[in-house]
Amino acid sequence: MYRYHIIAAFLSCFVMSAASAQVQYDLNTGWKCINIGKAKGAGEKISSLSWSIKEWLPATVPGTVLTTLIDNKLMPDPFYGMNNEKIPDIYTTGRDYYTYWFVKDFKEAAPKDDQQVWLHLRGVNYSCEVYLNGHKLNDKTHHGMYLRQTYNISSFLSKEGANRLAVIVYPPDPVGNPNGGQGGDGEIARSITHQYVAGWDWIQPVRDRNTGIWDKVSIEKTGPVNISNPHIITVVPGVRMPDVKVQQPAIIKVSAELENRSAQPVSGLLKYELQGATVSIPVTLPPNSRQEVKLPDHLLQNPRLWWPNGYGPQSLYHMEIVFERGQAAGQPDDKESLDFGVREISTTWNTVTRSRQARVNGQPVFIKGGNWIVSDELLRFSPQRYDAEVRFHRDMNLNLIRIWGGALTERPEFYEACDKYGMLVFQDFWNSGDCNGRWLDPQKKEDQWTRRQYPDDHGLFLVSVADQVKMIRNHPSLAFWCGGNEITPTDDILLPMKDSILPALDGTRYLFDYSNSDSMSYNFLGGNGDGPYGVQPIRTFWADRTFPFNSEVGSVGVGDYESLERFIPADHLTAPQYPGKEDPVWAYHKYIGYDSTVYAYGPVKDLKDFTLKAQLVNYDQYRALMEGYSSHMWEWYTGSIIWKTQNPWTALRGQMYDYYLDVNACLYGLHNGSEPLHVMFDPVDNMVEIVNNTVSFHRNMMLEVKAYDRQGKDKLLTQVYEEIGPSAVRKYVGFGKQIDQLRKEEGLFLSLRLLDENRQPISENFYWLPDAAGYYSGLQHMATTALKVEVKKAGPGKIVVTLSNAAGNPVAFFNRVALIDPATKKRILPVFYSDNYISVVPGASKTVTLEYTPSAQSAAPEVSVKGWNVEEMSVPVK
Repeated sequence: MYRYHIIAAFLSCFVMSAASAQVQYDLNTGWKCINIGKAKGAGEKISSLSWSIKEWLPATVPGTVLTTLIDNKLMPDPFYGMNNEKIPDIYTTGRDYYTYWFVKDFKEAAPKDDQQVWLHLRGVNYSCEVYLNGHKLNDKTHHGMYLRQTYNISSFLSKEGANRLAVIVYPPDPVGNPNGGQGGDGEIARSITHQYVAGWDWIQPVRDRNTGIWDKVSIEKTGPVNISNPHIITVVPGVRMPDVKVQQPAIIKVSAELENRSAQPVSGLLKYELQGATVSIPVTLPPNSRQEVKLPDHLLQNPRLWWPNGYGPQSLYHMEIVFERGQAAGQPDDKESLDFGVREISTTWNTVTRSRQARVNGQPVFIKGGNWIVSDELLRFSPQRYDAEVRFHRDMNLNLIRIWGGALTERPEFYEACDKYGMLVFQDFWNSGDCNGRWLDPQKKEDQWTRRQYPDDHGLFLVSVADQVKMIRNHPSLAFWCGGNEITPTDDILLPMKDSILPALDGTRYLFDYSNSDSMSYNFLGGNGDGPYGVQPIRTFWADRTFPFNSEVGSVGVGDYESLERFIPADHLTAPQYPGKEDPVWAYHKYIGYDSTVYAYGPVKDLKDFTLKAQLVNYDQYRALMEGYSSHMWEWYTGSIIWKTQNPWTALRGQMYDYYLDVNACLYGLHNGSEPLHVMFDPVDNMVEIVNNTVSFHRNMMLEVKAYDRQGKDKLLTQVYEEIGPSAVRKYVGFGKQIDQLRKEEGLFLSLRLLDENRQPISENFYWLPDAAGYYSGLQHMATTALKVEVKKAGPGKIVVTLSNAAGNPVAFFNRVALIDPATKKRILPVFYSDNYISVVPGASKTVTLEYTPSAQSAAPEVSVKGWNVEEMSVPVK
């Protein structure tokens, strides 16, 4: 009975719509705050305009207590050096130290007639009490980081329009001991909150556990009828192609929740318009009632379909769902606007790989994914940062982002970026094997049996799940739900989610029990079902079979010198030694070693030399990772998800770009190895292969294979016409011992190209292979060469760079292109490069496109180019 009582509660609970309402604005400036110990009044008093807040601090909202203290220069930047050690931890200080009042004065007059005004809080961590103009809005203390809050404040607003909102925010309880364990002592998981804040093996503890009003606060104005939680389902029957002129119809199913706050029945029309067609249904709402209304199904003719990255365009439609009262035609009570994509996602079980296989619009999709924590560990989110980070994932040629279960339900702005760039999303709920009891762990305070029952309030977990599903379910990028990271929730959470909540509130997406469950990827190897992690021999990615849909597999990811000097103090900018003692700042930022891999490129001279060689390892590792998985597509694997592709702070591992949005070679190794139609070299069989991750047949392609020595002399090894079918991988040309013989003494450059009938490149791949002993000895003796660099402005925020290497020169190897400020010579960030870490063979040119957002007052930038054997040069953008 308990289970179904909870289900009834969440199905009827009122939560804010994720869409934009008719009149809505954010309260995101002008907040003030003070510690609870300095504010002795009750909420009714503090929320009165007569209560003085003159001595209060300016507050960052959305934000946390710690971000406010940092912004007011009362705490140091925890991302720099070991500053985080200077910030008091809540476990030591007690919860009151980070318990704060937040106050916002705003203008909004009490509504007239039957108009309504609503207050929305999209996220508070962890508990709060909310007051307005001397009135407490929530009867009971609100709990839960994710659960949104909505209050009808019509009767509490001032007639004159001057109002004060006051919110007291309490930290999670307990806060957990950050003792160095994964999630510290595990007690952070007793609350429904993010677990990484107690520390993990890739992050230091967040000292206030991100206590605060961390997400949007907004005001919405409607008539007596309010629309919330619109739901759009698109049905795309059959197997579709992205490039046809006429698509068969798709079915559009729309529903919404309507609430009548007046004392009278209200009759009207719920409707929307789409591509010139109006779909509507008459509705009568009893007084003070709420109900879900389903509109008639609509057959959308010749739909523009949404596809994941690499498979087709990301077409989006705009819709406005409107309620108009019968006597007020043309004057809607409420209007919800949202964008959506027409697509259908399904899964099948691949009996060959024994893993789940994704399909979009009927087409098989080989998953190439990255694991994501959060954009910023302190929850400093913005649409611009989300857009940049997701765009980087698009540029990696990935098609999926997994939201790791120790973090949060990602925000609608994140999903909007994924909709735009074609990134499927695998959304975990808030559990982890570490905190929730999968493993024996001496660092945990309580035993596995106890931790297995975390969190303390299972009912709140279920209500939060229902709320978050409603918030993000309309995004075409959202592809899969997952019960948790490396562990399921308890049965009294999992089964209602699986049997009731998700079928009722979504009904279109597969739920994986947990991130490496057998329902996702059959574990025939034993162990945890994911990994390995860390640097690996290149052959391993091709030769050693891992888990068939691996949710976490990864390698290293240190940035270059320019990245490291942003957060490592000058006296610690020293190269790691292998073997040797680890620098304490590097250790604090969770460095994992490259072992001997950098030394294969020669002795390490200093940190600049180390980071250059690390970039070579980075590129090679992540290119090989994705190529190795792709080489066994549908035979061993249905996909893989890299651990991990971004960092929410200044860590020294697992990232394709740093916290400051500066890219490293990992990104471009992935960009190369993950391209949809790709030519590649199998180092195990000395075989050239082609993988086609598109839905089209590719014919009449010239495959060209050339070898270059360190002087730049080339040898044509083969040139042959080839073709490949859709969603396939094939072996084409084997070289036996020929490659081994050519690279035996000094190593070898190997150039692979696929050319179309106009001799234009479709896919290019440039390898540097070691000598017979495994060293890159030829690279250590390469002569320098001069590149010709041409820079052309192609439009606002767009620059085209052409790199040319004269015939007779050596290969211009591994060139890093950067956009820099002409005065400071520091990099402009973020910049999106069509490619980077580029090699140019003799007699050839390569073109790179740079895109960025120019500042109105800034001088014209310069383009910097520096390579392995190319001296650094800067060319102004004219």
